[in-house]
Amino acid sequence: MLFEEPVLLYGAGREARSTRAFIRARSPDTKVFVTVDSGDADIEDAEFIAPADLALAMEQHRFATIVKSPGVSRYRPIFAMAREAGIAVTSNLNLWGEAFRDGRKVIAITGTKGKSTTATLVHLMLVESGIDAGLAGNVGLAPLDIADKHAVVVFELSSYQTADMAFTPDLAAVTNLTPEHTDWHRSVERYYSDKLNLIDRDAPFPVALGRGAIDHPLVIAALRDGHRLIPAIAPFLRDRIATAVGRSRLKGEHNLDNALLAAQVAMKAEADIEAVIRGIGRFRPLPHRLEEHQVAGITIVDDSISTTPEATKAALAAYEGGRLALIAGGHERHQDYAELARLLAPRGVTVLVCLPVTGDRLATLTYAAAPAIEVVEAGTLDDAMKALAARIGKFDTIILSPGAPSYGQLEAAGRPFRNFEERGDAFVRLAGNYLVGRG
Repeated sequence: MLFEEPVLLYGAGREARSTRAFIRARSPDTKVFVTVDSGDADIEDAEFIAPADLALAMEQHRFATIVKSPGVSRYRPIFAMAREAGIAVTSNLNLWGEAFRDGRKVIAITGTKGKSTTATLVHLMLVESGIDAGLAGNVGLAPLDIADKHAVVVFELSSYQTADMAFTPDLAAVTNLTPEHTDWHRSVERYYSDKLNLIDRDAPFPVALGRGAIDHPLVIAALRDGHRLIPAIAPFLRDRIATAVGRSRLKGEHNLDNALLAAQVAMKAEADIEAVIRGIGRFRPLPHRLEEHQVAGITIVDDSISTTPEATKAALAAYEGGRLALIAGGHERHQDYAELARLLAPRGVTVLVCLPVTGDRLATLTYAAAPAIEVVEAGTLDDAMKALAARIGKFDTIILSPGAPSYGQLEAAGRPFRNFEERGDAFVRLAGNYLVGRG
């Protein structure tokens, strides 16, 4: 694949850097531009074009292809303008499909939550079976970085990636389907359609469905033919898997569901049950997903990757039975927090610290649903940890499970988070700053 005309990278993150390296290797003389909506446009050997100048640059035909990063919505008017101007719009994932898809088995996993854990488990189970498998997508390598290194590629894909995924997998799984990312997709209906584009295809490849997807009418409609469904794990094997999960670092009922789904997929891809069990044993929690730390005798749980109320509910269920302090709230995406508010008291939450912006709605709902819970409204994560330090003795575990993205959130006055990883790191650091010596 050669890029005979200039290319624009829209975004400058991990995938953009991967794409730049791919272009350099294939077409070292190709001119590359980069644009970003915010932050640094730090792409080697790429000329910056400001977003405000893109329309003019397209009129001048300064580039022939746009490679869009996943976090940039495909529904922005600029991309419709590009297509009208005859400029191709593609992605790191679709470039992988063009360059490396042939001759490889592709396993693609998506879902609103649990997809990273499920994909990681599938990869571990395949490797334990002696299968030459790699892991790519939102976990593992960027698609173009995994290139042709493995005979089998397990892709963990967000709705941003499935929305315009141009090639067809050999095997797919959907963990569950609940509303998310409506700001990117512009509506819940479009989010569902974009997510299910992974399986809503003419090709009759097999599909495994998690407990949160198996009865969803939209998922069943996208499946088209029930014969595509991979059978559930046999009861005697399910018991073995449940025992292995109980001995592993997979916490909570939702992770048992993830392990069972991963086993369905891996065994369909020719893994054996012994490799499945070994893969579960090798699993280590992904960063910022129910990641535990001990500070001053208190369990600190970094679940900063939680961006939906459903993810927060799963986090609380994993620690049900203890006395919990929950920190929640973040970027507004108009998600429904009513059920979460009703579940706080039954799950053992004694203190709820709410952060802007969605924390305001959660606080109001909690005042009505669970008046016995102490609700603290904090402006920054720093304020939240100070408030909890003053309430030591009312909880044994502090969980940061925001149920919302980190966009616009502040660690302290004037210090916004760049991403959920930075938010999680700050949470653990602030716990050490404020809790040590307060017990």
